[in-house]
Amino acid sequence: MKTKNPSVAKMEHLRLPKERVGVAIGPDGEVKREIERRTGTKLTFDGETGEVIIEPGDDPLGVLCARNVLNAIARGFSSERAFLLFDEDKYLEVIDMEDFVGRSDKALVRFKGRVIGEGGKTRRIIEETTGVCVSVYGKTIALIGVPEQLAVAREAIQMLLSGAPHSAVYGFLERKRREAKRRAGEIWRK
Repeated sequence: MKTKNPSVAKMEHLRLPKERVGVAIGPDGEVKREIERRTGTKLTFDGETGEVIIEPGDDPLGVLCARNVLNAIARGFSSERAFLLFDEDKYLEVIDMEDFVGRSDKALVRFKGRVIGEGGKTRRIIEETTGVCVSVYGKTIALIGVPEQLAVAREAIQMLLSGAPHSAVYGFLERKRREAKRRAGEIWRK
């Protein structure tokens, strides 16, 4: 009876949008090498299909970490922002806009505009008040941050996708920021 090679069983396949493969590889392969170095994995890219094979190294969590970083790049984040996921406290969350707006391309464009805001204002306010990185790409909105920050950003985005006025969302974000500062001050006083 043959035994399976344990590394083959843990190998992962991931598909990136073709236009994001170059970002995942980086100039002269810099991004790919950095992901491999920090996760202990080996990445093999197929530029034609967008498929990435992630081969594990010694650390079993390396494949998971590499997959998260590559998923962030696939969702429109720069490699620098995706690398925030190397921090154990940071997580990637993806919101599918079709869950809110259906399959209408017109509605999708309109709601992407609501989340981004004029000149990127709304996205910038969400990022500045929550500390979360936001990427609006394709039919998704992706977030990178710590769990508490992600919860606030997610709620603000859901408010926007549900049709809440921008002023109400900005007010909500400001209240949450004040609450977080107050809690942080209480921790320091203890």
